Amino acid sequence: MTTGSTDRRIDKLIHLLVKNATVVVPGPKIASEIGVTRLKVWEWVENLRLLGVEIRGVRGEGYQLVTIPDILAPSLLRAELDDFPLGRRVVHYFRTDSTNAVALKLAAEGAEHGTVVLAEEQTAGRGRLGRAWYSERFSGIYMSVILRPPLSPAAAPVLTLMAGLAAQRAVNDVTGLKGDIRWPNDLLVNGKKVCGILTEMSAELDRLHAVVLGMGMNVNHSRMPAELENSASSLRMEAHRTVSRIQIFVALIREIERHYQLLLKQGNKAITERWEGASTFAHGKRVCVLTSAGVAQATTCGLDSSGALRVQFDDGRQDSLVAGEVLEVK
Repeated sequence: MTTGSTDRRIDKLIHLLVKNATVVVPGPKIASEIGVTRLKVWEWVENLRLLGVEIRGVRGEGYQLVTIPDILAPSLLRAELDDFPLGRRVVHYFRTDSTNAVALKLAAEGAEHGTVVLAEEQTAGRGRLGRAWYSERFSGIYMSVILRPPLSPAAAPVLTLMAGLAAQRAVNDVTGLKGDIRWPNDLLVNGKKVCGILTEMSAELDRLHAVVLGMGMNVNHSRMPAELENSASSLRMEAHRTVSRIQIFVALIREIERHYQLLLKQGNKAITERWEGASTFAHGKRVCVLTSAGVAQATTCGLDSSGALRVQFDDGRQDSLVAGEVLEVK
């Protein structure tokens, strides 16, 4: 139950209990509706309890949810997504190594545009530059969206910026928190990272076959590991309240869809202009630039049409960064 993708019948079990949360649902009714034996229902209920879902068992009567779980079950999410192309298919895992790794494999096998891979926990979550992504169970949004844009590979950096804008807007809409976007892929709240984006693709010289847009967002972490506490935070820690992961996920999908359509209809400029207006890192920010060539201090000078960050180094050199990262000089 925790290693492969979630059985659709477990998804139906969760949905059935949520839909009937005010009553005790008889075991035979559950078994009949989801198409399994009563023994299998009992087994799955026990597994869900081990995962932290509070389910009350009433001897001789059935089962009832004690509280509505904040599980990113596909059936609960689809009910909130209307008829959006993104998220029409959600592949859910209670635990997997990396949603990006799964999504890349599905994309290679022909998975349709808008397929979302979602996990409650990652054991080998990946960030940019080969770094690991801390993926605490049932606390964050760990997802990868498969896109099949009619664009050239040169559009990949703009897709990352697009995702940053979507994350900023979604967080603000759900929590009221004002996020800042750090080029190329980080969402910060009060100067600490709450979301990272990893864009990977398969392409030919002139055509993108598929883009996997991976996003990791710290939502309900109550604390961060010691090695991250000075640089990372969560929405719960910054908002001082628990945040609905379902609401965050739905807002993310809606905003990614909105910005993706904007990119397709109006081109790169529509995204780069909005990014420059949304990020304090766009113009005049003193930064430390980390690239394969080394480390140097510079001042930011906006984006070029491809989404590269223009900087002027302290020695007078100017460059457009297409890779690497920047950190604010304080």
